[in-house]
Amino acid sequence: MPLEVFAGDTVLTAVLTHRRNLRPFEFADAARAGFCLMGACQDCWVHLETGERVRACSTQVVEGMRIATNLGRCFHAK
Repeated sequence: MPLEVFAGDTVLTAVLTHRRNLRPFEFADAARAGFCLMGACQDCWVHLETGERVRACSTQVVEGMRIATNLGRCFHAK
């Protein structure tokens, strides 16, 4: 599902402007949407389609980036 985002948006901002949650919580039946928002905690880790793990709160979106959220969707920036 391609998303249109603004230049300079972080992955977290881009995803949360289109839905409520970033990813599921590994240890409980809950969803996560970031916690510290400054790259210090482990709450916003997401995987790119390439397999690379990045912090959504401090990673800027680039054109063509594909983000796997573990919710059965892969977001892709255009």
